[in-house]
Amino acid sequence: MTETSLPSTGSPPAARPWYVSALLAVCAVALVLGAAWGYARLRSPFPFYGTAVGSPTAAQDFSGTDQNGRAWTFRPGGSGRTTALFFGFTHCPNICPLSLAYLDKARQALPAAERERFDIVLVSVDPARDTPARLKEYVEFFGKATGVRVPEPALSGVARAYGVAYQQADVKGPQDYQINHTTGTYLIDASGKLRVLWDYTQLPQVDRVVRDIEYVMENPAS
Repeated sequence: MTETSLPSTGSPPAARPWYVSALLAVCAVALVLGAAWGYARLRSPFPFYGTAVGSPTAAQDFSGTDQNGRAWTFRPGGSGRTTALFFGFTHCPNICPLSLAYLDKARQALPAAERERFDIVLVSVDPARDTPARLKEYVEFFGKATGVRVPEPALSGVARAYGVAYQQADVKGPQDYQINHTTGTYLIDASGKLRVLWDYTQLPQVDRVVRDIEYVMENPAS
């Protein structure tokens, strides 16, 4: 018997381009990592919205003058209070007023008892223009906060201790300039430990900021 060849039904499928295979592999890895991150996030003992400080460290103490012209000293953990601390200035066109406004919204959203144990502190990075009187007018417009003036060169040391950078920009004269500065807000617990860092873009999510505050209040670092 002779064998009969079957007619060809078409050319074999083209091989998948290497870059398609690579892209699919990357997507698969991303899905696995994303699932692992999500699981870890759910299981984490520090389920913060902001960036958790990996190993809580003691916040730096410092002294200055408050908006009432009185000597003022920040002693983290000394009063058993929780503090949201950030560095800014009263001529700031947007980031600083928004930060104060949203932090005050978060404070107002806390239960009354927790609200009384929560402080908001603005440290001026513009001590040349931010007099106590100007700080008073500024912070009181945004609710209940403390404005602190630390003169140079002490301010540089305080900023360095918190990883804050600042520099004059768009200088047109001795009283006409802006300041570029680090825009994060530090959440410091009642034991005086740095726990969370919020970027200013996160502060509008007030309910999530409040959850961070309440968690830190309930779980101070040892």
